[in-house]
Amino acid sequence: MQIRFQNSPEETSQMNTQQLRENFLVQNLMQPGKIELVYSHYDRLIIGGAVPTSEAISLPNEDELKANFFLERREMGIINVGGKGKVSADGVAYEIDKLECVYLGKGTMEVSFSSNEADTPAHFYILSVLAHHTYPNKMMTKAEAAPVNLGDVSTSNKRTIYKYIHNDGIQSCQLVMGLTTLEAGSVWNSVPPHTHTRRMEAYFYFDVDVAQRVMHFMGEPQETRHLVIANNEVVISAPWSMHFGVGTASYGFIWGMAGENKEFTDMDPQPIASLK
Repeated sequence: MQIRFQNSPEETSQMNTQQLRENFLVQNLMQPGKIELVYSHYDRLIIGGAVPTSEAISLPNEDELKANFFLERREMGIINVGGKGKVSADGVAYEIDKLECVYLGKGTMEVSFSSNEADTPAHFYILSVLAHHTYPNKMMTKAEAAPVNLGDVSTSNKRTIYKYIHNDGIQSCQLVMGLTTLEAGSVWNSVPPHTHTRRMEAYFYFDVDVAQRVMHFMGEPQETRHLVIANNEVVISAPWSMHFGVGTASYGFIWGMAGENKEFTDMDPQPIASLK
C-alpha cells in the first residue's frame, strides 16, 4: 500500500508539475487481476482499485493499519465502473452492475471482489475511512440514488448527480460518496469552484476516452495549479484546495469525502472571476 503524506498550501505553491503529480495524482489504480491501495494522510482516506478477472481478489489486511483485519476500525464505499461483478462481505454476495454502489460497515471481516466475465471485468473503485460506529452493509442502484439533473448546455455543464453514501442515503460514520456523469458536449465539473476546509475529497475520473484528458484545477483560489488527468486516475484534493475541472470531451467522475461533517452542500464557493 502506497503512503501519501500531507502538503501545506505554501509548500504546494512551490511545486513543479512532476511534484504536483507525485503528491496529488494517483495513477495505475486499475490493474487486471490486482488490488491497488493508496493511503492518504488527509483524513486517513484509503483509495483503491480492484479488477478481478478469472479469479476473485480478497481485500488484504495491510501491515500499515496495525489491525486484525482491514475494516476493524474502518468503513468502505465501493462503486463499479466496469462490467458486472460481485462484492462478497462476510458470506453475503452483492451483485453490482456499472455505476452501482456497495457500502461495508466497520467490523466486516472478509471481503472479496469478483467479475461475472473475465473478458469484461468489473472495475471496483474503493474508498475507506476511519469509523467509530457500525452501520449495516448495503447496496444501492443508480435508480435508488435519486439522480438529480443540474447545469445547462449553454455553460457546458449539463450533468446528472447520483448520491449514494450521504445523510439522506446510505448511512455511514464520515464517508460521503457518489458520482456525476456529464452529457455529450458538457465538460465542466464542480462549478462553481469551491473549498471546504472541514473535509478532504478525492476525485476519480472514469469513461475518459483514451485520446482525451481532463484538466483538474487545484490549489488556493489565488494561487491555482492544475493536473492533467487520464482515464481511471484520481486527484487527492486537500481540505484547503479549491477544485473544479474541464475535459476535452465528456466523462464521469466519482467524488468521495471524509472529515468534519457529511453535508453534501457544505461548500465555500469561489467565484470564477476571483480566481488567479
